[in-house]
Amino acid sequence: MAVCVENIFADLPPSSGQEQFLTLFDNEAVRIERIVSQSHSSPIGFWYDQLESEWVIVLRGYATLEFEGGKLITMKEGDHLAIPSHAKHRISQTGPDTIWLAVHVKTQLQARK
Repeated sequence: MAVCVENIFADLPPSSGQEQFLTLFDNEAVRIERIVSQSHSSPIGFWYDQLESEWVIVLRGYATLEFEGGKLITMKEGDHLAIPSHAKHRISQTGPDTIWLAVHVKTQLQARK
């Protein structure tokens, strides 16, 4: 078994105007992603409505999440948040060089597929 150390800040993608996702780890129970957001906002009217629960942490930069009903949560470096499954949310705004770590916990139903 080869063990290789990698750096979360290495090989950052160039600015594209869209959020960019890189899966760092994936198995039947969990998916871990690095998300790079460069002054990103979700499109008007768009809501994430995910089957799995999600835990996110801002590693660099800042972000404001909007939840259904209008609740805004601003996150800075080091802040983390658990988002329950089906909690409708969107990205209101991120900083120009925001890097997140997202952990998606798969449901038992997803794990069986």
